[in-house]
Amino acid sequence: MTAPATAPVVLDLADPAADLATAGGKGGSLARLARAGLPVPPGFHVTTAAYRRFVAEHDLGGRLTGTDGPGVAALFAAHPVPADIADAIRAAYAALGSPAVAVRSSATAEDLPGASFAGQQDTFLDVRGADAVVDAVRRCWASLWTDRAVAYRERIGIAPEDVALAVVVQELVDADAAGVLFTADPVTGAADRMVVNATWGLGESLVSGAVTPDELVLDAASGAVRERRTGEKAVLTARTPDGPAERPVPAARRAEPVLDDAAAAELAGLGRRIAAEYGGPMDVEWTRARGAFSIVQARPVTGLRDPWNDSLTGDFLWTNTNLGEAIPDVMTPATWSLVQIFMGRAMRTLSLPGYRGYGIVGGRFYLNMSLAMSLSGAVGVSQKRFRSLTENVFGRLPAHVAIPPVPLSRWRVLRLLVPNTVAFLRDVVRNLERLPEHIATNPARCAALIARIEATTDPGELARLWVDELRPLVVLGSDMLAAAGRSDPVALLTSQKRLRKLVGDADAAALTSGLTVDGDVLASLGPIVGLARLERGEIDEATYAEHYGHRSPHEFEVSLPRPVERPGWIAEQIAALRAAGTDALAMLERVEAANRAAWDRLVAAHPGKVRAVRARLDRWARAERGREQARTEVVRTFTVVRALLLRAGELTGLGDDVFMLAIDEVAAVLRGGTVPDLTQRRAAYDRYVALPAYPSLIRGRFDPFAWAADPHRRGDVFSADDPATAAPTPSDDAVTGFPGASGVVEGVVRVLRGAEEGDRLRTGEVLVTTVTNVGWTPLFPRVAAVVTDVGAPLSHAAIVARELGIPAVVGCGNATTVLRTGDRVRVDGGRGTVERLS
Repeated sequence: MTAPATAPVVLDLADPAADLATAGGKGGSLARLARAGLPVPPGFHVTTAAYRRFVAEHDLGGRLTGTDGPGVAALFAAHPVPADIADAIRAAYAALGSPAVAVRSSATAEDLPGASFAGQQDTFLDVRGADAVVDAVRRCWASLWTDRAVAYRERIGIAPEDVALAVVVQELVDADAAGVLFTADPVTGAADRMVVNATWGLGESLVSGAVTPDELVLDAASGAVRERRTGEKAVLTARTPDGPAERPVPAARRAEPVLDDAAAAELAGLGRRIAAEYGGPMDVEWTRARGAFSIVQARPVTGLRDPWNDSLTGDFLWTNTNLGEAIPDVMTPATWSLVQIFMGRAMRTLSLPGYRGYGIVGGRFYLNMSLAMSLSGAVGVSQKRFRSLTENVFGRLPAHVAIPPVPLSRWRVLRLLVPNTVAFLRDVVRNLERLPEHIATNPARCAALIARIEATTDPGELARLWVDELRPLVVLGSDMLAAAGRSDPVALLTSQKRLRKLVGDADAAALTSGLTVDGDVLASLGPIVGLARLERGEIDEATYAEHYGHRSPHEFEVSLPRPVERPGWIAEQIAALRAAGTDALAMLERVEAANRAAWDRLVAAHPGKVRAVRARLDRWARAERGREQARTEVVRTFTVVRALLLRAGELTGLGDDVFMLAIDEVAAVLRGGTVPDLTQRRAAYDRYVALPAYPSLIRGRFDPFAWAADPHRRGDVFSADDPATAAPTPSDDAVTGFPGASGVVEGVVRVLRGAEEGDRLRTGEVLVTTVTNVGWTPLFPRVAAVVTDVGAPLSHAAIVARELGIPAVVGCGNATTVLRTGDRVRVDGGRGTVERLS
């Protein structure tokens, strides 16, 4: 194709016209980075129009295909660069100050998400003088037709006529050090890890493989060094009067780290900005001179694993019990980015450099039990003891389901985990002192932030509000929940077991129910207790909305509306409560009476243990109450983030597509960055959302689509290497799980897939569902019993059912598979069984 005579042949490096078609992949990327304010060395583009003019004016097009590399080089060398193009190059070079420059090829099929073209065209370093620059441009043009470049294009199906070449001319950085930064782990694709290779001098010694570079693994969020391997850097590439050349590195510097922790963190910050600008993992080439970084290239990282499925990264056992009940949905990228911030603070001891204690499987949140067990094993906890300790939180793991260990050096675990744990526990102590104030002041703080967000008209100001105020508030709320959850872990994990041994299952359930702290019930019960108080005229609708309007079945998913956003939601709940003919406060009073009766029996049977049991019950109640109060404030803060994202969608014109961006990407777009292509993200999200909920236990590589397509799939457990888990669960008349709340009742089953189907629930039916959370609480007063696939003694269904005196069996795994709406069943909450009656 011949370029129009009026097409520019030279453009400034940051010119908005320097796109893929005009400046090639490398040039377009550098222009984008320069416009985003990143530290890119100054320079200019020789556009594809100049290349096409050169080829057309010398009638070379027909002679290029089929000519070998040396022949093409000779062909280009035999023809002069058109005078006006040469003059434009000389003028641009003079405007730079005539420095030593790098002259780099930039093809229009280069640095793309599907093909990088790395190394296929030529680069010339340390070029000096205007005539030398013109000649280097011509040699770059010729390199489009080297044998390797032609073969590469043929291999990936790019026709000769579909490619053209631009050239980037940039001031050469006299680098002290250089290297590559991957903003996601290039081996595993883990987004929470950045990987850096670094060496002394120019980057050519690294590219050529002449040195073993330093390798650093950085925490993507903070830039902290997780791992460091210092290489033996025997040579470096240095500038000389005759061009770049290899020189020996002094012996004292060969094993010296190229980047200290502060420099690594600074580089990671640049990497985050670049990844946010492009909306995906990036391969970034950098240099450093006199303490200042420069970015000399950035291209998308190709060939990474499915970012929606961490089960593909290794043989691990994953569970969605506990935290999975709080986050039951396929997460949008915006929500997943927030959850990672939350987990990085609230579960700091759950991960190690190179291993993350949580992830996503098919877009849904799961915890890595393999890593948790291996970390416990390093400090002397046996697998049997680990299973026992985690039973109340994560449920009872079936005996036939193995927990594959993570190969960890005990010494390395202790060296890394102990200081981290000590620091974390020190923060817990400090944050527990701050917790009451946070719980008291956070509602007003969040309301004020939402008002400011809704009034903001400047996109840049909205980005600053996220960085300066809202992100720190998300971190603070996460820290508070971490502290509350660890205020008394012994009480939470062991109290019920000890009581069951002492007084039996029924009285143990009664003794851990009906407990209040300073007259307040648990936050999980708040929505129904609040409705009852509203009915009695003790509070008004505004007060109820302030306290409970942010709690919902999908409260962590920021793309979904909160109840308070829907007009008439309070009236709907009151009408349902009246139709049920139940009074939540009366139900609580009955449970409190059962608690007192159980206590009287304990006093009579075990008078010597009264003081110890009372102390343990008080600890249980306070720990449970603090955990739930802290969680409700985390959810409130997520509601503020939702308000910010909605406003960002309005100010940028993205609308609901804003939820397909990670939160830092949203900030980059608000600052004027380019919106990445969201087509693949939206398609992946829509595909995963259409699938049923996955098994609560998953071992190994899990394909959600293949699993969902199997008519005999199991809903409780999947193991990639165990054919038994591919067969259906036994479909006899009994469903078994954890004793969630004692009591025996017969009733008709109502299977619900979500709380939104609550209008189908009839008073007195047995609610059967996958998992419940606080958004389901308003349905509980209407049911005769609750049965769930996912859950444990400390899960929402068990806690709320105990407090309301409703029999519950949780963590059955197969309840929604075996039972059908209309079945008549007998639920025994004390034994943990559900029997289907004829």
